[in-house]
Amino acid sequence: MADLKILAVDDSPTMRRIIINTLKRAGFEDVTEATDGKDALAKLKVDKYNFIITDWNMPEMDGLTFVSNVRKTDDLRNLPILMVTTRSVKDDIIEAMKAGVNNYIVKPFTPDTLKEKIVQTIKNAV
Repeated sequence: MADLKILAVDDSPTMRRIIINTLKRAGFEDVTEATDGKDALAKLKVDKYNFIITDWNMPEMDGLTFVSNVRKTDDLRNLPILMVTTRSVKDDIIEAMKAGVNNYIVKPFTPDTLKEKIVQTIKNAV
């Protein structure tokens, strides 16, 4: 599990740093950053990833649009995606799941919650 190659997508440099540090403490060393959905799609064309963690609210391309684009791409269709966002309304969670998100965490979160959700998402995606 620790050999996962993770793409962390968030427009906030501070949030990306928190996610990356949390992932490293949880044993996930191979993490690449993307600043928004467009940046993430460009990175997905160049490199292979095993897991995506994405924010919802971002400029250029928001998380839902990004997830929809990933799901429309044949070789990325089954890539596990975890959405990490401040949006906690039930309708938002349902909308994210319909777009193709495998799991969902509301900010703020603990390192244990992040690791637990990653493990759960991978287990359910197989």
